[in-house]
Amino acid sequence: MLVILAAMGWTALQAQGSMRAVFSYSTFYAPSTSQPYVETYLSFDAWTMQFVKQPNGSYRATAEVTIVAKQGDSVCYVKKYDLNSPTVGSLEELDFSFIDMQRFSLNNGIYDLELTIRDKNSEAPAAMVSEKLAFNFDNVHPTLSSIQLMAEATPTTTENIFSRGGYDMEPYVSDFIPEQVDHLNFYYEIYNINQELGKKPFLVVAYIEQQETGNRFEAQRSMSRKYGSAYVPVYGSLDISQLPSGNFNLVVELRNSDNQLLLYKKLPFFRSNPGVKGEELSDFTGTFAGAYTDEAQLNIYLDALYPIASEREKQVSRDLISRPGLEEKQAFLYRFWQERYPLNAEVEWLKYKERIDYVQAAFSYPRTLGIHTDRGRVYLQYGPPDFVRDEKNFVSVRNLNGTHSGTPLQMRQTGDDATNQFETESQGHVYYLPYQIWRYNKLPMDDNTRVFLFWDEHRSGLYTLLNSNARGEVQDPGWERRLCRNQLGDNVVGEVGEQFRRGY
Repeated sequence: MLVILAAMGWTALQAQGSMRAVFSYSTFYAPSTSQPYVETYLSFDAWTMQFVKQPNGSYRATAEVTIVAKQGDSVCYVKKYDLNSPTVGSLEELDFSFIDMQRFSLNNGIYDLELTIRDKNSEAPAAMVSEKLAFNFDNVHPTLSSIQLMAEATPTTTENIFSRGGYDMEPYVSDFIPEQVDHLNFYYEIYNINQELGKKPFLVVAYIEQQETGNRFEAQRSMSRKYGSAYVPVYGSLDISQLPSGNFNLVVELRNSDNQLLLYKKLPFFRSNPGVKGEELSDFTGTFAGAYTDEAQLNIYLDALYPIASEREKQVSRDLISRPGLEEKQAFLYRFWQERYPLNAEVEWLKYKERIDYVQAAFSYPRTLGIHTDRGRVYLQYGPPDFVRDEKNFVSVRNLNGTHSGTPLQMRQTGDDATNQFETESQGHVYYLPYQIWRYNKLPMDDNTRVFLFWDEHRSGLYTLLNSNARGEVQDPGWERRLCRNQLGDNVVGEVGEQFRRGY
């Protein structure tokens, strides 16, 4: 699964394959040139990529990256490049992540920022995410850049793309802050504050507030004095070692000498810190979530939320499942549904639980839970399909006039082994591996008639998603040739291709 996570909307996109990357961006302004610009950040998990051996004996992975900024049909910026990973001496040294950063200028306005990414050493198709990007900077009005979280800042020895104000600042490309991180490091820039204050001093304040209540954590607070200028960089750090698990905002404020608020900005993040108990961990024994006291079963329920969860919620869920902690898991399950359906959280959860129960019963496979199969994921994410076509031994016949007729005939076997060998004596017959077509008449945020085609590639009973026309799903142009083991020529649409087009 390729996961791309866009920082401004935290929208996950998945595609077939195994590579996982996290994407975010920040907007800045250069007062000296009156030019807005954007920085993009990509963090790759090396262990999810395909490494290949190099001539010198080392191993390296390569991703193909394309960045496009558009206004309507007009392309304002495009860059396509290959990104190489650090080399390693063996395939046992892949427990690391690596970051790519790009910087480019755009004029004020609203853009569609598109990122496409592909593992060049894998046959998995490319995946794309699109986010809205807005600039509104000038040389007159005081404004703030994006707040960028930083993994670390070290003195610059050689100028590079990470260098700012004498430091190399490595971006932290996520809004999930695990317990191992004890400081929240951040960076932002202030523009044109001198237009309002001249060279007078002002205060920059940073603190953390709880998202649900707005309560401030006074222990996590910093304050410093700055002086009016056209450009003021701010680097700060807050000790979060005692910040409990929960949803929070990093808040930065600018205040004048009379303590009047001039500008402020918030950055949401989630903290996982099970070693610190906070007041927000209430007693959930009286709620629907508190009814589940079997921690192993509760782990399955949290895992089953994956298809409908945000990327941050997925990270939190994985973290909770990996360790003991019944109360935290109950709290997560409760909040997950309470935040979505404040008036009927339990009713909506029970509806979803019915899907889980069905998926576990219908799609489980030896050593694979139903919720972890492709059919299980689609069923949980979109609900039951409006139409299902299930074919175990489908054969189509190509007539002389180019049309097709199909019938689910029993395929003949040759030889004494257990594998199916397709008879090809009758020219025009096309034999297909077992497949299912699922049609949804309407999916949220998508067009009508969305189709999913699953196939049993090895005749083992385990169906995987081969192709779909739904937004963000697997789209393989050569899917029908794979389904019939290359019995059709390139760009030839067979009977099952026509079924896919019709949705039945």
